[in-house]
Amino acid sequence: MRYSESDPGAQTLTFPETLSGSEPDARAVPAAWAAVTFAERIAAAALLVMLSPVLAVTGIVIWLLSRRPPLVAHARVGQGGAPIWVLKFRSMWSRSAVRGGRPAGFVERLKTEPVPELKNPMDPRITSPFAAFCRKFSIDELPQLWHVAEGRMSLVGPRPMTADELAEHYGPDAGKVLAVKPGLTGLWQVRGRSSLTHRRRRKLDLFLVRRMSVRLYVAILFATIPRVLAGKDAW
Repeated sequence: MRYSESDPGAQTLTFPETLSGSEPDARAVPAAWAAVTFAERIAAAALLVMLSPVLAVTGIVIWLLSRRPPLVAHARVGQGGAPIWVLKFRSMWSRSAVRGGRPAGFVERLKTEPVPELKNPMDPRITSPFAAFCRKFSIDELPQLWHVAEGRMSLVGPRPMTADELAEHYGPDAGKVLAVKPGLTGLWQVRGRSSLTHRRRRKLDLFLVRRMSVRLYVAILFATIPRVLAGKDAW
């Protein structure tokens, strides 16, 4: 399986399987894809239970450090254009908020802000080493397993984006990525993550949507695990 700048095809992706150009879309086989969807929802629910101590400790530490609700919800566009509030552990807060704030509640809904072309590994809003650690190893994304368990997200798919991101970077192709559920991980998460530009992310998202199959789905999951454990290209 390959991709390139003009038509994904110049760089070889190092996944366990090599897919041919005639690989059928798995969603063309409803029974097979329904089984995948059912399995991932069960898996997400099981992971939430297994990781509940990690989630609880992370939430408490962030609550104490930031003096703010430990969870934030970002407005994103889900499958079919439906709005979805995507949960994350808070990883950015100002020092002044810590000095003068007081914990209130567990979830804060945040207004949509412009997304930078490239993430800054030295972002001044990341004021805690613990928060930086959570971002590096994607612990801040773990609450999104809830969205997978409830069926609003998938384990693998294009990442949920804002309406402005879709309009600016995807344009007329926005409908293609909105035709499927947003994912916890995807093709660009295993091909560079935070180091990629929006242009490259768009190409990889469209390639993923066009060529999605059970084999590609599993390959991305297996490729995600070492990336997350190594904290590679994440900040």
